[in-house]
Amino acid sequence: MTTQSLTQRLFRTKSMESEVDGSPSIVEVPGLKRTLGVFSLAMLGVGGTIGTGIFFTLAEAVPKAGPAVLLSFLLASFTAGLTALCYAELASRIPASGSSYSYVYATVGEFFAYIAAACLLLEFGLAASATAIGWSAYLNNFLENAFGWHIPMALRSPMLVLGEHGSEFHPGQFNFPPVLLIMLCGVLLLRGARESMAINTFMVLIKIAILIFFAIVALPAFSMENFTPFFNTDTAKGHAGMAGVTAAAATVFFSFIGLDTVATGGGEAKNARRDVPRAIISALIVVTICYLLVAVTAVGAQHAGAFAGQEAGLAVILKNVTGQTWPAIVLSAGAVISVFSVTLAGLYGQIRILYAVSRDGLISKTFGEVHAKTRVPAKTTIIVCIVVGIVAGSVDSSYLWDVVSMGTLTAFAIVSAAVTVMRFKYPEAPGTAVGFRLPFGPYVIPALSIFSCLYIMQDLSKTTYTVFGIWMLVAVGGYFAYGMRRSKLNPPRAA
Repeated sequence: MTTQSLTQRLFRTKSMESEVDGSPSIVEVPGLKRTLGVFSLAMLGVGGTIGTGIFFTLAEAVPKAGPAVLLSFLLASFTAGLTALCYAELASRIPASGSSYSYVYATVGEFFAYIAAACLLLEFGLAASATAIGWSAYLNNFLENAFGWHIPMALRSPMLVLGEHGSEFHPGQFNFPPVLLIMLCGVLLLRGARESMAINTFMVLIKIAILIFFAIVALPAFSMENFTPFFNTDTAKGHAGMAGVTAAAATVFFSFIGLDTVATGGGEAKNARRDVPRAIISALIVVTICYLLVAVTAVGAQHAGAFAGQEAGLAVILKNVTGQTWPAIVLSAGAVISVFSVTLAGLYGQIRILYAVSRDGLISKTFGEVHAKTRVPAKTTIIVCIVVGIVAGSVDSSYLWDVVSMGTLTAFAIVSAAVTVMRFKYPEAPGTAVGFRLPFGPYVIPALSIFSCLYIMQDLSKTTYTVFGIWMLVAVGGYFAYGMRRSKLNPPRAA
């Protein structure tokens, strides 16, 4: 029996190729079925991205930045684009199902891979909860405009609410619609990846059509006066000028997690080395175009001061600018259908991360079990849906947006660093000539990506840093108490 020092344990890595030198491989995924192509993977990314920033967070971001929220979207898109390029190279070299976790495990080492996994779990789980909460507002808007019905406030309001004077607890309330949505997503995910992605693709196409519909209908109300003043001038909350732009960028950045979701599908891609990088870049292009189209139209059609506290914002804008209910009905119906795909993508990513970490022995093996017939992690799907459903039904989404951004930005920064480490450690590794390679070498774009992530992080709230710090302490404790001891990279014990 050989022993490993603490440093060796923390920085031990898995092989990038199948069974190189007899070491365990990061790409070895024996349980999942490879059925996804470029189009399905790209639609997974678009489905997990479009909807969150546009359908919901304008009400959170515009009050911070004013019309300059357009710069916030550009800043977030630029940062996501830099990271997307890093993901594309890593995906072409490490075609695994664990996204950032798998990439870091094969390059930087086990401890930082575990930290990346913790960030991803925070990111995907809370993003699924947050989008499901937003779905509730659009469902209620659709029912009111189409049928004159409304969901009682007690059944669409969370127990923990962020009020003017801090947190307020209302034990008689529970937000039921998000729980219903998560249950429906869970049923679909249990059927299998191929079936889930087929329905997701259909819903994404509806989503794109609805956003184009919004831009066309709202365009006649476009006024340049709504862009004056361009920057937020309210200094009460410290969001004036560029400080407001970066604060809003941090809020909307969580909407770019869909690009990360593409990478979680590496274990189910037909040709992961080729398909995942193409899908990531394709998704980024589609997402950026749609975001800018709708954001410009929305801000041009409505004064920035009207966005604060606005539920189902895009539907309300259409109703206000046309004076009719049918455009709002169409948009709300489309949002009810299409936001389904955002929640579905978040749950899918969460489940695949837990699957990958479990396969390496760092968490309970229950999360790595695959159903014999459907070839999906059935137990993990059920557990994740229950936990995410409880959060979505109980907590105000205001608590979730920035925490999701924090997890996303941290994971993106770690992945960007992993590209440089990979090129340094494996300059001539197999697969170098296959797939995508970063332009300008392995240092420029990763460095810009890390700097951009840190720049956006600076304006997140103290509460966000506190919550994230507590989560990291829990993750580190979990690694040393369980993961490090149960890792499959531990040397075999003597008989």
